Amino acid sequence: MPARPPAHAPWRSIDADDYQRVPRHVTAMAKDFDARYNTGVHAHARAQLIYAVEGVMRVTTAQGVWALPALRALWVPPGLEHAVDMISAVSMRTLYLDAEVAATLWTECCVLEVSGLLRELILALAREPIEYALDGRCGQIAALIPAELALAKVLPIHIPWPGDRRLQAVCRAILEDPGSPRTVHEWGDEVGASGRTLIRLFQSDLGLNYRQWVQQVRLADAVGRLALGQPVARIAAELGYRSPSAFSAMFRRAMGGPPNMYLAAGRSDSE
Repeated sequence: MPARPPAHAPWRSIDADDYQRVPRHVTAMAKDFDARYNTGVHAHARAQLIYAVEGVMRVTTAQGVWALPALRALWVPPGLEHAVDMISAVSMRTLYLDAEVAATLWTECCVLEVSGLLRELILALAREPIEYALDGRCGQIAALIPAELALAKVLPIHIPWPGDRRLQAVCRAILEDPGSPRTVHEWGDEVGASGRTLIRLFQSDLGLNYRQWVQQVRLADAVGRLALGQPVARIAAELGYRSPSAFSAMFRRAMGGPPNMYLAAGRSDSE
């Protein structure tokens, strides 16, 4: 490992630990990952905004799973253990925010829509040294980021995660194959629980019934596939919908717009 440059020299790093105690309220790290890379479970002293300018990620905590295509970011509070799976090759641009700034924002994980301005602010700060100058342009960019974050739209892309081990086995299998046609009773046979038991566990452990939870998984999977450029007809077929129109109707009800318009709106914001 090369030695860290003197404090007065401009330097960047792809080691997240280097960003946790730097004397700046907001810092930004640029790092690229290969497809299928997994970070393993870890936590940071600072709050984190996990964002990719290109590629699709899946972030997992003990409380839930979030799918993140480009133009969507996940807010992670300080100290929360999480793992990141790269569904495709990813160009990640991560913000780390100290406790003072984090206290003004969210206390739980949430998916944010990244505006064009927020995107450019993140990219600009990620090009600067870790210990950037507080006066002038860099300090102004960093000071504007929390204000723009506070205005970000929170999106309903959240898959709650169970505590029961039997239900975890079912949920992991569905997460890996969202288009599976298996019923809750068939899953019960596989994990040694009755269908009735699983129905009760979905409601008590996750606050959703089986169909609702599977729909959240399919929505998250669909958003990632759309971000990778897959056609609606293919997504609908692989997720088990009768037709592209049936899939689009479900997507519109849940997300407030059809699949193509939903992602087109995000792209236009960033241009």
